[in-house]
Amino acid sequence: MMTPANRSQTGVSMSRRAFLRSAAGVSLSLPWLESIPLRAVETGKLIKNAVAIKAPVRFGCLYFSNGVEPIHWWARKVGGNTEIGQGLKPIQPYLDDIVFLRGLYNEQAVAHSSAHLGRIPNLLSGAWVSTDQNDIRAGRTMDQVMAQHIGGQTTVPSLILGIEPTELRLEDGLSMLYGSCVSWVSDTKPAMKEIYPARVFDLLVGDGKGRRLDRSILDHVMTDAKDLKKRIGIDDRRKLDDFMESIREVEKRIEHASKDQRLEGWRPSLTAPDMLRPADPLPQNVPEHMKLMLDLIVLAFQMDKTRIATCMLNNDLSQMNFGFLEGVQGSLHLDLTHNGHDPEREAMYLKTNQFHTRQFAYLVNRMKEINEGEGSLLDNSMLLFCSNLFDGDKHQADHMPMLLAGRGGGTLTSGRILDYMERGNENRRACSLYLSLMDRMGVNLSSFGDSSRRLADV
Repeated sequence: MMTPANRSQTGVSMSRRAFLRSAAGVSLSLPWLESIPLRAVETGKLIKNAVAIKAPVRFGCLYFSNGVEPIHWWARKVGGNTEIGQGLKPIQPYLDDIVFLRGLYNEQAVAHSSAHLGRIPNLLSGAWVSTDQNDIRAGRTMDQVMAQHIGGQTTVPSLILGIEPTELRLEDGLSMLYGSCVSWVSDTKPAMKEIYPARVFDLLVGDGKGRRLDRSILDHVMTDAKDLKKRIGIDDRRKLDDFMESIREVEKRIEHASKDQRLEGWRPSLTAPDMLRPADPLPQNVPEHMKLMLDLIVLAFQMDKTRIATCMLNNDLSQMNFGFLEGVQGSLHLDLTHNGHDPEREAMYLKTNQFHTRQFAYLVNRMKEINEGEGSLLDNSMLLFCSNLFDGDKHQADHMPMLLAGRGGGTLTSGRILDYMERGNENRRACSLYLSLMDRMGVNLSSFGDSSRRLADV
């Protein structure tokens, strides 16, 4: 990596950025373009063997509730080919980009007395979950551990999204906060998810706090302030100076958010949104809502607004109605998962599994199509698709359905099936996977949750 110190020694500054310049002296930087060669700014000579800084690794978790229909959720190698169950069919075109994980579990989830609410809040933490209504407590999740360590490198430390609203009612004698939140910033504080696409858009294109900022407005304010300063007294000038300082802080946030200071090495392939701002109201069409949220994750990663994202496709104990799917009618999602193995309802449950998997396939495809130099956005990411239960009808938590897509910046080998069921409990902890993934994000811990070892073969 080239630092300011070694730049001064070599006299060379790397850039792949082009500029559009106006007669007024204003320059507009274009996105990083592969067709523009790296150059030595000082000498103007082409550097043929220069190596650009690599793109950062991103992590995303896509959660779906209430498990799967087991007889349709499997993968196996036959010869050199991979065969998969019907529940996984939407990912068929992307098998080379995905690792099928079987057998990982959280010990505290298996031991918990609540079949649902003791098994979702610790999905990404492996922690103990309190059963005291007056003591909401679950472990800090791996996405928020990473946000604490590396979130300061981006405008938005982590993106926490969902489709269904956070619920505050009691279920099984426990708060539905447990069933509404897959991300926890601390043992006692869930990370509240955003379900309005328009607010997420404003968060990404604004200053990272949900406020849309216009540089032209700030320029106008500064001009007026300077003019005013000539006509006021000393005390008022001090007040005005304080005000102008606050404006300068806003300018700094804009500069950080836009990443215009990146004059060398890797830069985002997108510097402005390539999608329209969603409408303010909450979408009432579930597939449209999910697609918008997934598009926003892609936008956030592509613009390097964040490198960490979670999205709940539905809450645990979900009341979502899947009547929009052909052949699914008369039952809410929770009722379909608790089907008593009735063939007709099992068939409808399979359709919901396929629908959720189709959302993951959509995200994988979108990121696979976005070029980032020598690889794709997917190549530079790790996407975890998972649920807190396996057989939803049995509330089975001794292993969880998990898919891992992407290559983690070249550190992961995809297109594999990793089966941990026969490796012994110490060797199939989900937290071992999380330690392995956090390593690739630059967060190296000696232990996390219930594990102090990395997951074998990942």
